[in-house]
Amino acid sequence: MTLLAGIPAVQAQQPGKASTVTTTAPRHTNRLVNATSPYLLQHAHNPVDWWPWCDEALALARRDNKPIFLSIGYSACHWCHVMERESFESDDIARVLNEHFVSIKVDREERPDIDDLYMKATVLYNQGQGGWPMSVFLTPDLKPFVAGTYFPPESRYGRPGFKQLLLEIARVWREDRDRVRAGAESLADAVRRYASIEPGSELIPHATLAALAGALVKHFDPVKGGIVGGGTNKFPPSMAMDIMLRVYLHSLAPDDSGQVRPRRELLECIETTLDHMAHGGIYDQLGGGIARYSTDVDWLVPHFEKMLYDQALVTSIYLDAWQLTRKPLYARVAREICDYVIADLQSPEGGYYSTRDADSEGVEGKYYVWSKAEVLNELGPRDGELFCAYYDVTEAGNWEGTNILNVPRGLDVVARLHKIEPAELERILAASRARLLAVRARRVPPHLDDKILAAWNGLMIAAMARTACVLGEPRFRESAVRAADFVLTHMQADGGLLRSCRKGIAHTPGFLDDHAFFIEGLINLYEATFDLRWLDQAARLTEVVMRRFRDERDGGFFFTADHAPHILVRSKDADDGAIPSGNSIMLMNLLRLSILLDRRDWHAEAERLMRAFQKRVTDHPFSAERMLAAVDFYHARPREIAIVAPVPGPAPDPLLKIVWQTYVPNKIVVGVVGDPQAAARRIPLLADRNPVDGKPTAFVCENFVCKRPTTDPRELERLLAPPVERR
Repeated sequence: MTLLAGIPAVQAQQPGKASTVTTTAPRHTNRLVNATSPYLLQHAHNPVDWWPWCDEALALARRDNKPIFLSIGYSACHWCHVMERESFESDDIARVLNEHFVSIKVDREERPDIDDLYMKATVLYNQGQGGWPMSVFLTPDLKPFVAGTYFPPESRYGRPGFKQLLLEIARVWREDRDRVRAGAESLADAVRRYASIEPGSELIPHATLAALAGALVKHFDPVKGGIVGGGTNKFPPSMAMDIMLRVYLHSLAPDDSGQVRPRRELLECIETTLDHMAHGGIYDQLGGGIARYSTDVDWLVPHFEKMLYDQALVTSIYLDAWQLTRKPLYARVAREICDYVIADLQSPEGGYYSTRDADSEGVEGKYYVWSKAEVLNELGPRDGELFCAYYDVTEAGNWEGTNILNVPRGLDVVARLHKIEPAELERILAASRARLLAVRARRVPPHLDDKILAAWNGLMIAAMARTACVLGEPRFRESAVRAADFVLTHMQADGGLLRSCRKGIAHTPGFLDDHAFFIEGLINLYEATFDLRWLDQAARLTEVVMRRFRDERDGGFFFTADHAPHILVRSKDADDGAIPSGNSIMLMNLLRLSILLDRRDWHAEAERLMRAFQKRVTDHPFSAERMLAAVDFYHARPREIAIVAPVPGPAPDPLLKIVWQTYVPNKIVVGVVGDPQAAARRIPLLADRNPVDGKPTAFVCENFVCKRPTTDPRELERLLAPPVERR
């Protein structure tokens, strides 16, 4: 809906690289110099008289009756920084902004509530398009009346110039304010309707998963994998592949008619995608870690930023796929991503940083690309030529005259072409990677957004804990413990979590996703350690969510706490996008904790949540992949696995290895460390469970029926193993 004549709706831009760092003394300093957000600090020396989002700025707009220019972005957003260089560093444009507007800058990662609300307005205003930078003009009472993304300083690309836009909005506000307010009220009403969720009366049907999986297959690239959309960009479809893998597993069991109809096409889509991602430029072949997305359909040219949440989500799907297929590549990628996070994104105090940017020295990807001459100079002619052959390094380059490392051919193929044994080639490549990684470390690194977000830390803690269990590597468990301890020590106030922490300063009351994601991390950490303190903290924070975020009338949870101020509408969302929704994760948390702690009230609350979003999910399943994973957990009935061992006595490691290396997506795992009576009092699944014959023992129950206890890892594997597809 275009509310002002002559101001067209604008199209979304993709996020990208950050701005360069100035080395001269700044000519200007504004209020953002006192911010903690790295993104806001990047704008602290613009001539624009920026405000952070605060009561003082909002009061100023009301007092002076000025419209608000709201600019929302994040530190790794390319077009955010293009607009900064072109417009916000312009004295001419700054004069217009400072005279006619109250200008407010928001880091969307610190204030996802503000970002979500005004993104809804932007999408409505632009007929389905949105993105960052988000440029929204508000009345003093915070109602949007014009919304867009990137504007060039002068008219081009079919867009009005930013200065022209500012002057026109200032004129209309001055001369026709009633029409502006009427348009703002209309858009605000549309946002309220868009944000409203009509509850259903039934639970979300289990059949929704299979229907979604079948629809997803039609959107997957059969050659390179990934979801084919309207453009060339491909994002790692982690949550979609989770649903497809679950449906494939169900297809290996007899259906209601007694027939077995394996959905092999689902597994083929997943393997094709994971193989090409692992071998593509989107994956850092030297240092590990996954980039935000690929700008081409071949996964070759990434947008080079590395987001913490992507590392967590991608790690999890590689672990799932390894459990089912046992492909060594998948375990290696999961291991390398977690090692990358520990090396580059974990603070000395334990918390995980948010983002490693895409550019260094003002050039996107410069840190990651190579010329053939560089490679040969560092590795010598023999090893260098082998490295170049395997990683697609040529004189001409594969991207803008440089080379993005990728693996277009298998190890055996390259070994055969160069008349070398595959094992010897792998040894040379491993040594070469280590040498080039050391060389790369001496380059100017991309900008690090070193704020620590509770929500994203929760996702990474959950992934780290799972990786420790599945791969049997304790360093990942230790990393997760350090991160959880950091959040619990430094990011709490009034019993709940705080959203963000940087340089020892934590602030902003946590939102639903901060609590939900962190609770998930704590539950995974309990299963990885059997330490009751993590389960106790998960239960305590769940009580906080129930008190502060619960929708008493319709079920589900609001994004903001009951005591937090909200703008226009108190949002309650279940859409899974780049990251899952808080309601999706909270549904799984409630289901898991209801079994772990025998909390039937939380099981009932999970059912209320499903009814609250039943219509939304069944109408829009593509936006509910993570919620549907929890729906699968509910309908498929999780296996309850208790591991007990004599104290003192042999460790239960052989049994735990089977539990964690088998693909059983719907399971609860409990065990005893220390006092067995204390554990049994807290966790009913451990009551009356004693080791058999003085040996570590596994108890497996499913659908209200318990199997015979076993001390034999092979028997446990038989109990847990998925059906084998008959070819």
